[in-house]
Amino acid sequence: MNPALLSAPPSSQHPLLLSFPTFRFRPTSLSKRRRFKFFSPLNSLSSSSPSTSDQSPSSANLTTPGIFGSKKDLDGIQPVLDQLSPSIRLTTSAIFLAGAVAAGYGLGLRFSGTRNGALGGAAILGAAGGAAVYAANSAVPEVAAVNLHNYVAGCDDPGAVKKEDIENIAKKYGVSKQDEAFHMELCDLYCSCVCSVLPSENEDLRGDEVDKILNFKKALGIDDPDAAAVHMEIGRRINRQKLETGDRDGNIEQRRAFQKLIYVSTLVFGEASSFLLPWKRVFKLTDAEVGIAIRENSKRLYTYKLNSLGRDIEPKQLIALREAQLNYRLSDELAEDLFRDHTRKLVEKNISAALSILKSRTRAVGGVQQAVGELDRILAFNSLLISFRDHTDADRFARGVGPVSLVGGEYDSNRKMDDLKLLYRAYVTASLSGGRMEENKLAALSQLRNILGLGKQEAEAITLDVTSKVYQKRLSDAVQDGKLEMADSKAAFLQSLCDELHFDAEKASKIHEEIYQKKLQQCVADEELDDKDVAALLRLRVMLCIPQQTVDAVHMDICGRLFEKVVRDAVASGVDGYDADVRKAVRKAAHGLRLTREAAMSIASKAVRKVFLTYVKRARSAENRTESAKELKKMIAFNRLVITELVADIKGESSDTPSDESVKEELRRFDEIGGWEHLQTLKKIRPDKELTAKMGKPGQAEITLKEDISERDRMDLYRTYLLYCLTGEVTRIPFGAQITTKKEDSEFLRLNQLGGILGLTMKEIVDVHRSMAEQTFRQQAEVLLADGQLTKARVDQLSELQEQVGLPPEYAQKIIKSITTSKMAAAIEKAIAQGRLSIKQIRELKDAGVNLDTMIPESLRENLFKKTIDEIFSSGTGEFDEEEVFDKIPSDLKINDQKAKRVVHELACSRLTNSLIQAVSLLRQRNHQGVVSSLNDLLACDKAVPSEPLSWDMPEELADLYGIYARRNPESEKLVRLQYLLGLSDSMAAALRETGEEVLSTGKEEKFIF
Repeated sequence: MNPALLSAPPSSQHPLLLSFPTFRFRPTSLSKRRRFKFFSPLNSLSSSSPSTSDQSPSSANLTTPGIFGSKKDLDGIQPVLDQLSPSIRLTTSAIFLAGAVAAGYGLGLRFSGTRNGALGGAAILGAAGGAAVYAANSAVPEVAAVNLHNYVAGCDDPGAVKKEDIENIAKKYGVSKQDEAFHMELCDLYCSCVCSVLPSENEDLRGDEVDKILNFKKALGIDDPDAAAVHMEIGRRINRQKLETGDRDGNIEQRRAFQKLIYVSTLVFGEASSFLLPWKRVFKLTDAEVGIAIRENSKRLYTYKLNSLGRDIEPKQLIALREAQLNYRLSDELAEDLFRDHTRKLVEKNISAALSILKSRTRAVGGVQQAVGELDRILAFNSLLISFRDHTDADRFARGVGPVSLVGGEYDSNRKMDDLKLLYRAYVTASLSGGRMEENKLAALSQLRNILGLGKQEAEAITLDVTSKVYQKRLSDAVQDGKLEMADSKAAFLQSLCDELHFDAEKASKIHEEIYQKKLQQCVADEELDDKDVAALLRLRVMLCIPQQTVDAVHMDICGRLFEKVVRDAVASGVDGYDADVRKAVRKAAHGLRLTREAAMSIASKAVRKVFLTYVKRARSAENRTESAKELKKMIAFNRLVITELVADIKGESSDTPSDESVKEELRRFDEIGGWEHLQTLKKIRPDKELTAKMGKPGQAEITLKEDISERDRMDLYRTYLLYCLTGEVTRIPFGAQITTKKEDSEFLRLNQLGGILGLTMKEIVDVHRSMAEQTFRQQAEVLLADGQLTKARVDQLSELQEQVGLPPEYAQKIIKSITTSKMAAAIEKAIAQGRLSIKQIRELKDAGVNLDTMIPESLRENLFKKTIDEIFSSGTGEFDEEEVFDKIPSDLKINDQKAKRVVHELACSRLTNSLIQAVSLLRQRNHQGVVSSLNDLLACDKAVPSEPLSWDMPEELADLYGIYARRNPESEKLVRLQYLLGLSDSMAAALRETGEEVLSTGKEEKFIF
């Protein structure tokens, strides 16, 4: 804020910034709030009138007021009082008063002639003289105030005002600073000083405002409360002007002016500002608003202070910055951010200069060195800042001293990353310009990477790229001048070269490999390696210390691609196109490119397997099994006529007659059959001399689909062709008829070749043949054993079938047993479901060796157990064998013992009550035999689960039940237990037993209503 806005502004300023009228407190009109005169600062009046420039300098000096206004003139008696010292003034006042009294006494005596008249005249003229003396002495403070104003106005700078001169003025006139006129003049002068010191709205604080105000305040000797009142009054005027204007731009300017006033006032009064300057109460401000005013202005002041700081920083400058920060009341966090921003801007200037040099189209000679020089300045500046961290006075330094960072600045964006990489590359190139990397350059590069904010991988990639080029250049020079070849140890020479450049040995090995690759590509430009090329490659390999495995890999890559093209062309030529020219090209490529046999076979295998997979894909997508077998047959022919020739050409062998090794391998494979040599289909795939001569040359089995197709799919393809060999070719004709051509044994030889192409082992082949034989035997055996009965005639038929298929006897018996067992299991399940199978028959089946737990499901066995227990509880005998029920029957039925006990308890509890109800029902029907059976069932249930005495609504019926049961002469143990269950007393039970054969009383019969 500019307090000068409160006085007359220049004509060029905003219309809102009008001057405030001059006003003064008078002794007669005191109020709670003091008011002061405001004078426009001198710099605001420099352009107040367009006619000012036309006046002479002398007239301008006379008419133009200073900071404190124009000098004042004395009027009336004031010039006289100005010339009198306090002692003379007192003496003069006494003489004047005495003269007035004497004159009054003389006049009174003269006119009245009496003593009383003389005294009255003396009193009257003495009072008038006293009034005149009082009036004259009352004007002395105003005279002192005018002289004070003229003294201060006569000083061009408020700093020229001295405290001694102010005190001498007060002493000269014998006045106190608390006299109203003199005090008001002090406040007016202080207000003018504050208004003149504060800058205008568009200007920032310079940092000397507080010192000027404090010095002037000390010179005037004004108290803090009075000075604080001046600051508050200036704030009121600014706030009033803000409310009167109503312009948005003007409000912003007035707000900034008000913030400056708050900040400067806070620094002027220090800690006392909290109670001397009630901003929040008077202007309804919040703590945050006051804090913002202090923070923003302190930041501007600190920034202004930082702008004077260059790259050559000294410790005393950092200490001064710290002191300024504390004086400005700036927090450490903000001070640290501002210092880092300042250092970043200094570095950004160097970066911009370096980039402009590097990107200049008219870059002069040495431009790169100039750019590197800018980067060296950055590194030197960064090193200086880092060194201050270990200084003895580091605690007194400004906050934020440390390494430079570009974070938050102009170059902290992805768009600028390429420019930063360009700078880093330029510095790396300059560091390696001498052909070696010095230790100090490594540290400098590390610092530069951190300053530019590059990632470790990005910096390493740039360094690797530049270092690789320098390494290749030095390596080329060493090869050309013969130093490398003449070195006693090539590896030591190369290692020393890497050490000088601080280059990774593994990266150097990669470069050696690339050099070898380029040389090999040049040598195989004619698709052949002669002895001269081989010697040159060997010399290069020895000089560069390239391992053999690396050489083999390079040859496999480059020569392999050439050989693969030849192989693809040969395979694509087909059965008819694989002629002598193609064979010659294959032999030339296989031996002229100096590939090992294993490498050549590996390359050929990839191309051949792709063709094989094409045949397999067609076979899988065929409409029926016959079409699928035809595709497989084409693959077998392609393998025999083309691939076999191809493999022989690669090996340099003849394919007309099989080699001894292949014959021995084939025989060894069939020796692994074991006990399956009697399988008819397996016998047919074993080649004999006649069929081999008829089929011609055998097919190769080195390139297979073992790694390309799963074992299951390979066995399915083999099984498909095996079925084709067994059934022959089936041709469908109209009306649903089929024609089957004659089966040939030569197809089994093709089947053997198919097994080799698919990469099946003999064990896998045997498994396919065995499964087919078992399937055939099972299908015909199920027809013979449809009813599950195995007679002697059927046994003979099955034996003949087993010999025809060639299945071993133990496997045939296993199939027969599984068929009969499954038939028997179905019959047993049906019998259990129909209730025709008892526990006795189950035991007979068990004794016959039938495995019940596999033939009968557990659920059916549990149902059979429940049915058996239910029969025991309803047999009417009253017997219950715990061992039979809890041990034997569950063991026979393979049921868990605990589950069996739980089933028995559940059935016993439910049957106990039902047996009593059934006995009463039969009693009412006069079915005495049924009553006895029901009571026996009751006792059987009680044996399984001992029960408490039963209750019934009609005790007479319970007595009748006991009487009927007693007449049957049962066992005494059963009779006693029945008495207990029916709840009968011993006397009643004895009476019922004595009745014997007496007829039951008819009076107790119950009439039933249906």
